[in-house]
Amino acid sequence: MENIQDNPKILKNKYVPTTEFYSQIIDSLLEYSIFTIDNEFRINSWSSGSTKIFGYETEEVIGKPFGLIFTDEDLKNNVPKDEIETALKEGRATDNRWHITKDKTLFYAYGLVFPLIGLEGELLGYVKILRDLTERKQSEDAIKKYIRELEELNTHKESVMAILSHDLRSPLSAIIGTAKYLKENFQQMKPAVVSEMLELLYKSSTDELEMLDYLVEWARIKYASDVFSPKKIKLTEYINKVFESLNETASLNTINLHHEVEEDFEVFADGKMLISIIQNIVSNAIKHTGKGGEITISAKTKDDRIIIQVKDNGVGMSQEIMEKLFTPQIKTLSQTRKKNKGAGIGLLLVKGFLEKNDGEIWVESIEGEGSSFYFTLPLEKPTHKIGSSDEIMFDESA
Repeated sequence: MENIQDNPKILKNKYVPTTEFYSQIIDSLLEYSIFTIDNEFRINSWSSGSTKIFGYETEEVIGKPFGLIFTDEDLKNNVPKDEIETALKEGRATDNRWHITKDKTLFYAYGLVFPLIGLEGELLGYVKILRDLTERKQSEDAIKKYIRELEELNTHKESVMAILSHDLRSPLSAIIGTAKYLKENFQQMKPAVVSEMLELLYKSSTDELEMLDYLVEWARIKYASDVFSPKKIKLTEYINKVFESLNETASLNTINLHHEVEEDFEVFADGKMLISIIQNIVSNAIKHTGKGGEITISAKTKDDRIIIQVKDNGVGMSQEIMEKLFTPQIKTLSQTRKKNKGAGIGLLLVKGFLEKNDGEIWVESIEGEGSSFYFTLPLEKPTHKIGSSDEIMFDESA
């Protein structure tokens, strides 16, 4: 076989790739963002894939800082600088993180940074390669969420059975026993004793009905997802509805209910769930606020959410109670309800409804001075949740 090195004609036709050749290859990789930065960490080249993924045209980013593509949180934590330092120390740096585009959209990407070394060993800058893994990340999140929900449903199924068999059945047996005693002995009983037993029956029955109502609502969160219908709604309309329903209860204790929420504030939420959220929190505040007290609802916007505060000047609570407030033991909800005047299961409902609406809840309180419950809701329809599941790390080969 003829050796290529011995044939000058073959050597003459040998193709040596040029810079333009490599540039064309890079520009053809539209699923990847490939760009370089100089020693001052400023972008000095930008591929077509980078434009497609980030939305910036080449002339918009040349000379701009490397940090342009990082989130505010990553910039605050010096992530770009750490990447460069790792690349210098180890020859490369890899990560999986959220980045930000020109229109402020977030996307999840696998990233690689490595130093760009010249012919004489000098450091010319760095190369950054990114691959958009948003769809894969969302799929992973969806699978993890689905698995968690299946596990929760199984736990909740067992909890419902525990409530039905113990927390509801036992008190109901006592009610039936009392009613049977009255039926058999009514004629010979003193009126005062009958009145006392009837009062006990009434209170026990209404307590069980309240517990059953809570249980139905709680089950609706977990099982009846088809009735969930969030939309843009005016926050003040729902606050006013709750105030109207609770005004009589508050007036009996001369508690003043008012809000300081602007009329044009809108949230993206399920209306029935929002009513339940506000009503449970305000009802809880009324139960723990003395005569002549005050309960105020206010709201402010932050980024893409609204933060609602329900503040009272009631008895407040200890740090120990606050830490356990949103995680009551479901199997002892009736006891929790009695000890906390209904707070336990009501706040469990609130937390569940808020999570369903892409919100969260927390509390601040000082014993003897009062409490403030805060909860958030989105202003617009959420696209996806960042950090909604466990951290996911992908292979470099992804």
